[in-house]
Amino acid sequence: MDNWNDRPDLDGRPFFFCGIGGSGMLPLAQIAHGFGHQIAGSDRSRDQGRTPEKFGWLADNGYALYPQDGTGITDKDQILIASAAVEDTVPEVKRAKELGCVRMTRAELLSMLFNEAGYSIAIGGTSGKSTVTGMIAWILSVAEHDPTVMNGAVMKNFADGDNPFASARVGNPRVFVSEVDESDGSIALYRPTIGVLLNVSLDHKSLGELRALFGNYLSDSGCAVVNFDNHEARDLVKYASQFVSFGIESDDAEITVDRKTIEQGALEISAAVVDSRSKEAFPLVLPMPGLHNLSNALAAIAAVSAAGIGVDKAVHALRSFKGLARRFDVVGTSDTDITVIDDFGHNPEKCAATLRTLKSAPGRVIAFFQPHGYGPLRQMGDELAETFASVLAPDDITIMCDPVYFGGTVDRSEGSERIIDLIKAQGGTAEHIAAREDCGARIKQLAKPGDRIVIMGARDDTLSEFARSIFEQIR
Repeated sequence: MDNWNDRPDLDGRPFFFCGIGGSGMLPLAQIAHGFGHQIAGSDRSRDQGRTPEKFGWLADNGYALYPQDGTGITDKDQILIASAAVEDTVPEVKRAKELGCVRMTRAELLSMLFNEAGYSIAIGGTSGKSTVTGMIAWILSVAEHDPTVMNGAVMKNFADGDNPFASARVGNPRVFVSEVDESDGSIALYRPTIGVLLNVSLDHKSLGELRALFGNYLSDSGCAVVNFDNHEARDLVKYASQFVSFGIESDDAEITVDRKTIEQGALEISAAVVDSRSKEAFPLVLPMPGLHNLSNALAAIAAVSAAGIGVDKAVHALRSFKGLARRFDVVGTSDTDITVIDDFGHNPEKCAATLRTLKSAPGRVIAFFQPHGYGPLRQMGDELAETFASVLAPDDITIMCDPVYFGGTVDRSEGSERIIDLIKAQGGTAEHIAAREDCGARIKQLAKPGDRIVIMGARDDTLSEFARSIFEQIR
């Protein structure tokens, strides 16, 4: 919108989503559709023939789909939902301007729906948002609170044949759970009843900008839930009017674990969760691996605890949490014990968490990484290189293709080659292969019994297809 102070009346208004198949747009379209709005949309990926099953599902379930040529914008009452990054030359934007349609960003629409809820839980932070959102959603569902949920990844507990793309759950509009994004500054639009802060680390913005955004976020939350293990997040707790703390390593955290009880397996982690306020302990068996996921579980438990759900009930619900698509998602293991894993890791912290989890079990790691854009690669390339060089061993291998690019005017002068050179300079084993298909052939050539192959990257739904294709080749 040109003026956010002139917030439109949404009642009965039809929405047109530009980029409706995107990981942020699709769940919001599902929620708006579930709340009774007429939904139409377009997507460049659909025009290019990418992920046809997703767009087929949308068409079969009442979403009107159009080519990205402006023909879907037909009425001045339509509200155009488009990313702030969508250029004015895109046909939908041009047509909406001609008709005088209101334009909103994804975050503007989401925050309006979110802030109108009677009880809301927001999940913010650099890493882990989608997983914690899914965990909180599952706990609330098991507790029969029927939440509406906005996520950036498919939640396996809610996915089924009727809705395989369950990155959203449409429930009671008065109970709203959503991850919130700091990368575009839109986290400032939300006024959560409970605001979770998982961590603060370099991603799309400088640490100074992040501290200001997350500090204001905690100030705007009725109750903050803060990770005391992350020193940047902990330092911001002074902005919260009230808070609940969690952490694995922090002895003064209110929701923590008995560290002596932590047991890590290849596909799960267990520990005794301790509520320091009541001095009670509850056994947690989480069916997903890694200390970062144990921390995610503590965040979810602390959040629902702030909402009045007992720690015992939360721990019990998480035993049946199935995880999220593309979050350490095991595609399969071959007869020769080669495992392929599909993962959303795309910034230094997310990649480090995935790689550390892999290195906690024996076997060589072949890490494929597709950067999710030229801009992010410039912003955090040095830290990414340090992550791959320091977490992986010399006999592990990093393979990187060129950054994903779907068009536009972005500066493409600095690519993956520089990151590969940095990894090598720090003692790591790494290769740059420009085309992703050629990377797949190289991975097949390198793979040997006992290897773990992880496919990492974001903003490209076809990465899951790539992971499956590699498994089919080595199986």
